[in-house]
Amino acid sequence: MNFQILAAASHTAPAEGDATTVALANDADALALPLDGVVRVDLYFPNFTDGRAFSQAYLLRRRRGFAGDIRATGDVLIDQLVQMQRTGFSSAVLKEGVDAADAQRQFERFRGFYQADAVQPKPIFSLEP
Repeated sequence: MNFQILAAASHTAPAEGDATTVALANDADALALPLDGVVRVDLYFPNFTDGRAFSQAYLLRRRRGFAGDIRATGDVLIDQLVQMQRTGFSSAVLKEGVDAADAQRQFERFRGFYQADAVQPKPIFSLEP
């Protein structure tokens, strides 16, 4: 799964009445979200210490089987991008003034993981060589 990094200016919030894009509140149950016709779910990080959106992304991707875009918005820090991808996010909106090249370098630092995650459901040691 390719992870897309977006500048704040290129992100458009879901329009009122648009049933294809949903903004899910932090305290909403991701397992109860109706997904018929939805192609993008925006999950909001109100601050860097609030990680509920990580759990919501994982539930949407793994338990619900959502194949559309799960987008991180709000207080998105570049050092959290790799974990965002591993929990099921497919895109993230950077805060104003954050360099996209700096953000992309995070993925070059970590090329593999021993544990399973939302992207790779099997641990690395159980994969065929």
